[in-house]
Amino acid sequence: MKILFFARLKEQLGKEWVEIPDEDCPADVGALRQKLQLVVNAELAESLEDPNVFCAVNQKVVGEKHRLASSDEVAFFPPMTGG
Repeated sequence: MKILFFARLKEQLGKEWVEIPDEDCPADVGALRQKLQLVVNAELAESLEDPNVFCAVNQKVVGEKHRLASSDEVAFFPPMTGG
């Protein structure tokens, strides 16, 4: 499973994406957030706890209970602002 990070999350991680082996694929988005918080740096882990950080699976914004498959592309991104 490929997990992408955008904006400040990418900066906190120091790279654009990480990959999780198929056998370690969490059941849903909430479980993925928890798993990531254990393996990333403290700054990104804290950001992932923020309920305002969105998650998209296969380019659709989804909730915490959205089921995951190992073939999914997952992205985390902070709220956007603009004018």
